[in-house]
Amino acid sequence: MATLGWADLAVTLPRAVRLQRLVSQLKAQFACHAVALLQEEGERLRPLAVDGLTRDAMGRAFVIAQHPRLSAILLGRGVVHFEHASTLPDPYDGLVDAMAGEPLPVHDCMGASVMIDGHRWGVLTLDALRPGTFNDSAREALLHCLPWVAAAVRMSQLEQEVQALRQARVAEPEQTGRIPSGGTRLGLIGHSPALQRVLHEVDVVAQSDLPVLLMGETGVGKDLFASRVHEHSPRAGKPMVHVNCAALPESLAESELFGHVRGAFSGATTDRAGRFEAARGGTVFLDEVGELPLTIQAKLLRTLQNGEVQRLGADKPVKVDVRIVAATNRALRDAVADGTFRADLYHRLSVYPVHVPPLRDRGDDILLLAGHFLEVNRARLGLRSLRLDAAAEAALLAYPWPGNVRELEHVIGRAALKLLTRGVSRSDIATLTVDLLDLSSDGMSTGSLNEPAMACPSHEDDEPQATRLNEQVERVQRQAIRQALRRTDGNWAMAARQLGLDASNLHKLAKRLGLK
Repeated sequence: MATLGWADLAVTLPRAVRLQRLVSQLKAQFACHAVALLQEEGERLRPLAVDGLTRDAMGRAFVIAQHPRLSAILLGRGVVHFEHASTLPDPYDGLVDAMAGEPLPVHDCMGASVMIDGHRWGVLTLDALRPGTFNDSAREALLHCLPWVAAAVRMSQLEQEVQALRQARVAEPEQTGRIPSGGTRLGLIGHSPALQRVLHEVDVVAQSDLPVLLMGETGVGKDLFASRVHEHSPRAGKPMVHVNCAALPESLAESELFGHVRGAFSGATTDRAGRFEAARGGTVFLDEVGELPLTIQAKLLRTLQNGEVQRLGADKPVKVDVRIVAATNRALRDAVADGTFRADLYHRLSVYPVHVPPLRDRGDDILLLAGHFLEVNRARLGLRSLRLDAAAEAALLAYPWPGNVRELEHVIGRAALKLLTRGVSRSDIATLTVDLLDLSSDGMSTGSLNEPAMACPSHEDDEPQATRLNEQVERVQRQAIRQALRRTDGNWAMAARQLGLDASNLHKLAKRLGLK
């Protein structure tokens, strides 16, 4: 059996490169079809490096309680082996990449828990499509490899900690004792350069106390980036209070944000602290801040300027120490120009603007996120396995995703349900195909929140109907856009909000429909 290239331990390598080399060397040494290294994160195991599995596998987080094989490996001592006749479901059934398009089950599996400094860190798994691949000598060889696997993982951890210390010294010299946590949150899945640039930017600015304005299209996950700012900041041990500005009724907005005293209005029977007081010492996240009424914008500005709030009906203000993170899918500069957003508040909030990239700019992150949603839906629907075929993968990568990550989540969930309606057994390896995804060529998925409602067409001949259906969709879209523009006196930003579209997507759609 070949010797692993342990010379990698003597050189500095990025964590992803080091761990990827490790699993690739193990796959070659044991002549198997797939190797995966998964880190334990609470109740889940998250892949950090895989070789031989489908591309979406890196986005899947496996709930330990739902996967008896992973649970047995995690809790076992030494190497745990599952014979090909084992009735326990394998988490990688249908995901092995060496199957020429056929969703074949794994036939031989072994693995072991990885221990770091006496503590359980995660698991290493090896899988094969050929029964009997992992004989006694193979299991003995893996047992001897485990210390070297642990050494490679520990080396990657040390390199991360050193890098984090260096960044902390550069960003905030007086806080070198605090090391930001490494890696990406479970909700922030991806390895694309576009995402990594934003994550680095967020991690650096988090160490300061500057207000941050997160800008991006609907559905890109701005709330997850806001949470990351808080978790990587010195305020991480204090509360983070989420305020959905779009859902605040104007009549209650002041009380919700700043609180009230007893008797301030009808029904105010007790004193009540507002969101800013609830977040004292921590972070207030103002989601969809562009939707705040002008009257509340003025009071918010005073809070940001003076560091104090005045409860509704109170005589004296109260000091509050909070950090502001705001998010918007609107072009606030345009809102300032048309008078719907205060210029002074905009400048206060946008001390450090961060542009969150749309999903279409994140390349293979689409498949990693799809993998995450596939695993979520597999567990939710009680399926043995849920995978994409090659054509479905290509379709996901080619689609423009106007609704971003939220739309991808809905597309995968809807497709999984459709699959069940077609009579697929929950005990089969279920495969999502292109027709189940319902991704149209005009950038609107069936059932998308961005798609205007349309009357059902009459049942006529199939071929002529296809042409008329596209014409009907475009006619309804033109009508909806014209009506929205009339209602908003030609204000494209406000029309986009009424239609549930990002402003830039509305402009593109209008141009395609000949309205611009």
